[in-house]
Amino acid sequence: MAERMVGRQAPPFTMEMASGDGERFGKVSLADYSGKWLILFFYPLDFTFVCPTEITAMSTAYPQFQNLNTDILGVSTDSIHSHRAWIRTEPSDNGVGKLNFPLASDITKKVAREYGVLIEDEGVALRGLFIINPDGELMYQVVSHNNVGRSIDETLRVLQALQSGGLCPINWKPGQSTMSTN
Repeated sequence: MAERMVGRQAPPFTMEMASGDGERFGKVSLADYSGKWLILFFYPLDFTFVCPTEITAMSTAYPQFQNLNTDILGVSTDSIHSHRAWIRTEPSDNGVGKLNFPLASDITKKVAREYGVLIEDEGVALRGLFIINPDGELMYQVVSHNNVGRSIDETLRVLQALQSGGLCPINWKPGQSTMSTN
């Protein structure tokens, strides 16, 4: 039986990462994002077909996330060397080009396993997206089949709904009233 994660502290992590410009390697941890919102998303593999559409769209939308005090971290089970090569490859050649956020390497598969997105027999992650608040609480998760890309607009909508602090009905959009409990 799967264990509930939303409403609990996000599992801590430390991983190797390749910077979004592909120029350097380093380490990244959940603690690095303390005091900010974090979009943590898992994808299956570098140099695939659906993944670059999501990652480049997320990078293009990065300024919108930054305006909402939110950072982004992409994660796969590929190595940091694969990430760097993918970042240094132009989109026209099946790369992602320079990104506005780092790509972390979960080569040990520990983090994907802890977040419940690892396909054990394949050694790759499902498409999992997690919104973590500034206090490290996991506020939202969505996991989908690897054949289907995620929606940046929906991720932004849910983030803003969570940040509103109110009760947000179906199809709520930023600028609309939240619901009252009275």
